[in-house]
Amino acid sequence: MLALHRVSKTFGGFQALRDVSFEVREGEILGLIGPNGSGKTTLFNVISGVLPASAGEIRFRNEAITGLTPDKICHRGLARTFQIPRPFRKLSILENVALAAHFGRVHREPEAAARERARRVLGLIGLPADGEARPGRLGAAGLKKLELARALATEPTLLLADESLGGLDPDEMVQAAALLRRIRDEMGITLIWVEHIMATLMRVVDRVIVLDHGEKIAEGTPREVAADPRVIEAYLGERVALE
Repeated sequence: MLALHRVSKTFGGFQALRDVSFEVREGEILGLIGPNGSGKTTLFNVISGVLPASAGEIRFRNEAITGLTPDKICHRGLARTFQIPRPFRKLSILENVALAAHFGRVHREPEAAARERARRVLGLIGLPADGEARPGRLGAAGLKKLELARALATEPTLLLADESLGGLDPDEMVQAAALLRRIRDEMGITLIWVEHIMATLMRVVDRVIVLDHGEKIAEGTPREVAADPRVIEAYLGERVALE
């Protein structure tokens, strides 16, 4: 579904990504992990068109998307969330999601249809869709859900989920992880998931890519990656129990 070939990104003399290559298979949940500053969010920004790649090629469904703007990439079916949710706080929760439903597709629907799709997504996510509730009433977990809802309203086939568990308590983490599984299983959406909560991520994903200092240092199943000495040294510190 998605293929990166030797993707690099530099900021002046700083090399944020260096020759990153991997493929994403349709229908999987791929985990992307690594220490702070390893290049995970930069890689999401490059894939989604927020930042241009300095070198390399990105192909989505066999089409080169390197250099396309974020709106054109979104219209092709590739959506992403952000670590820090920034909803339109003067709009209702429903209006936030309806905006994404309206502008996130090539062929824009009438307002009524966009609102109806927003209601369906909010129902799946578990947020109020009455048209009155506003983002200001949501806590950390609710804002993360709203971020997901806005991305899902664009009807993507591939979703880049950036730290969907950050700031959540243990019960909310379990619920959020289950929600990502439902998004894959019930909506047929392939996911790349960046997360620091290893014990949860490793139990959900099918495969894992590990970045360190902008380079891919490991790729494999959760069990393989958790036992890789390079990953333990660079990031985990100790083996993650997967039982």
